[in-house]
Amino acid sequence: MSWTNERVELLKKLWSEGLSASQIAGELGGVTRNAVIGKVHRLGLSGRAKTSSSAGKPRRPRTAAPAAGGAPKKPASQPQSVGATALKTDIAPDPVVELKPRVEPVPEMVVPISERASILTLTERTCKWPIGDPATDDFYFCGRQSDPNVPYCTYHCKIAYQPVADRRRDRKTVARAS
Repeated sequence: MSWTNERVELLKKLWSEGLSASQIAGELGGVTRNAVIGKVHRLGLSGRAKTSSSAGKPRRPRTAAPAAGGAPKKPASQPQSVGATALKTDIAPDPVVELKPRVEPVPEMVVPISERASILTLTERTCKWPIGDPATDDFYFCGRQSDPNVPYCTYHCKIAYQPVADRRRDRKTVARAS
């Protein structure tokens, strides 16, 4: 529905009487509360008349009730809160916990030269654990016997694979520390 001159005048009248945007939208019909608010802002109708129900009641200052001994209690000092910080609590952030991975000591394994494998000598049953820097001449693969359906020997499987329970426990520890 469009804003005719009559509807705009009625909007101004209802706004000056102190009706809410929802009430004005209901009176006008065919417009939403947000449309009323938008039109009010475009017209520059910022000042509103106070409703008589809220303007007529002066507030009384709060006083503390007298204690059982008869002397009035002092009000407890409370921090003043202003604006958007009214509900903000002053909570110190949890300290950041540095988690160090738990590494079980694995004895160093020396692969004899006769068992070392190159990329050309690897098979389905040889350990494919890389040892050294691939850019150097002394790079090789472990080459020891591996179990079926596993690419590494028993020694390198212990390094490569973590039990599921350990991974879950470590993940929970990291989550709690965050």
